[in-house]
Amino acid sequence: MKTLTLANIYEIQGHRHEAAEIYKEILKENPDNVEARIALHRLTSNRKRYGKANSDMLDLFIKMDSKVEFNEFERWLLQLWN
Repeated sequence: MKTLTLANIYEIQGHRHEAAEIYKEILKENPDNVEARIALHRLTSNRKRYGKANSDMLDLFIKMDSKVEFNEFERWLLQLWN
């Protein structure tokens, strides 16, 4: 079964192509799935233009343990989307 969880595991393991394919399949089934859309954009966009922000946000994502940190991360993701 192709799920967001499976795609996330692939992504964490560095299997970006496999993760992107799962996100695409999820979006075919449900085009309004915001999580899949954001994740696919993250995987297919030019990450270099954001420089160190990517590693900072990765650290935040891994270590986040509060609603405030989650909101900060979510705002960052939304800025990438626009």
